[in-house]
Amino acid sequence: MPWRQNIALLERVASGETRLWYAQKAVEHGWSRDILALQIEQRAHERHGRALTNFEATLPPGDSDMAAQIFKDPYVFDFLGTADPRREREVEQALVDHIQRFLLELGVGFAFVGRQVHLEVGDQDFYIDLLFYHLKLRCFVVLELKSVMFDPAFVGQLNLYLSAVDDLMRHADDKPTIGLVLCRSKNKIVVEYALRHLRRPIGVAEWETTLVESLPEDLRGSLPTVEEIEAELAVEDANQE
Repeated sequence: MPWRQNIALLERVASGETRLWYAQKAVEHGWSRDILALQIEQRAHERHGRALTNFEATLPPGDSDMAAQIFKDPYVFDFLGTADPRREREVEQALVDHIQRFLLELGVGFAFVGRQVHLEVGDQDFYIDLLFYHLKLRCFVVLELKSVMFDPAFVGQLNLYLSAVDDLMRHADDKPTIGLVLCRSKNKIVVEYALRHLRRPIGVAEWETTLVESLPEDLRGSLPTVEEIEAELAVEDANQE
């Protein structure tokens, strides 16, 4: 590993075990010093392999372990700019506009296939938010982007998409399609119940525009949320009227 990457590890990572994790990933994925610094800043080691999934029950052991490590929780889309996090299509477009940063956040191995990919099922039209192919897993990955809290209905919708992609797009040599729901928040128990007994491999994770946990301990929870700011502004506007 180049000396500049070693310097970044020594300067930015205190734990020897964590430093070794980043060193291994940097060598495995060929991270430049800037990319390594970004991964450290966004605490990639705390997010990898944290998505809630049913992979262990739906994929072969080797594939399930690899797939589980590939998906994160949360995903951090700090490059969204002016995109409104409450508008799914606007965020979706911003992700595509910044596809290089988006793919970097998803991780190594993801190849972008398309946005709003059309599927015709039973004479009805359906559209996948974002479709990828993972080069190591050798399968399609259907990503559904939601701007609200996780709802079990999302799993039913995604299950349909996975079945359709397997029938209409999957090559004979491809492995079963995997689904990922990205939502603004989730209840772990609700997600676990929603995924239980499903035959299709699905993961659920949150997405954020900033990694709030990176704030100093004494500031966490003290800053207002977007909703609280909007509510305060609404009250001020009403008072002015």
